Amino acid sequence: MSEETKKEIVRCLQHNAYIFAWTPQDLERINPKVITHYLNIDPSIKPVKQKKRHFGLEKDKIIQAEIEKLVAVGHIEEIQFPEWLSNVVLVPKPGESGECVLTLEI
Repeated sequence: MSEETKKEIVRCLQHNAYIFAWTPQDLERINPKVITHYLNIDPSIKPVKQKKRHFGLEKDKIIQAEIEKLVAVGHIEEIQFPEWLSNVVLVPKPGESGECVLTLEI
């Protein structure tokens, strides 16, 4: 990709930054009929549950706060007895100390 093309893409993204969701609260404006994420799971594969990982009291508070934010805006919902279970991974946000985002360990 040429440098000019890269610069043009960056300009376009900066000009349209208001379109992107930057926080979980931004996602509540998106109608699930417009876009919804589903896992592409092969039904012939046997489900696997990972052993629950313990993070410690401080990290558990961070995880719980992030989960509550995502539940509050309807981005995730609680399920009981999942067939597939994956631990969360705390990833530091670039340029910020102490703040983390949740991802699934796959």
